[in-house]
Amino acid sequence: MNIKLIETHEIIDWAILAGVYEKAPLGTRDPVKLEAVFKNSEHKCFIFDQKKIIGAARAISDGFDCAVICDVAILPEYQGHNLGRMMIDHLMKKLEGHNKILLYAAPGKDGFYLKLGFRKMKTAMAIFSDQDKAFKGGFIE
Repeated sequence: MNIKLIETHEIIDWAILAGVYEKAPLGTRDPVKLEAVFKNSEHKCFIFDQKKIIGAARAISDGFDCAVICDVAILPEYQGHNLGRMMIDHLMKKLEGHNKILLYAAPGKDGFYLKLGFRKMKTAMAIFSDQDKAFKGGFIE
């Protein structure tokens, strides 16, 4: 593996990145919307093996108090090689000094994030555009 982490979104093929999310598996993403959410996020990073995009993550932040890390994805064949940790560590350095850093994760991924120092919240609530789908997917009670 020849792994490289980059922050710039200018070279990203959004259709290919949408495929990474689907294979991760983190659901189907519209490439146009995927581009918009990454461009509108204060911090982002992308992982490449040679010239192949294999993962991505992003964070939104108010700059001081609250930040949210989301959309952390790695192709399945690259999982287990500390690449997710590399992206989280990169974003955490960017978010240093915030009072709270929240993480939005897929159901069943708790163990990975617990190892990185995150803890489950008892106070988080959510409204999804498709509440039934979120319930069936295990995202909400």
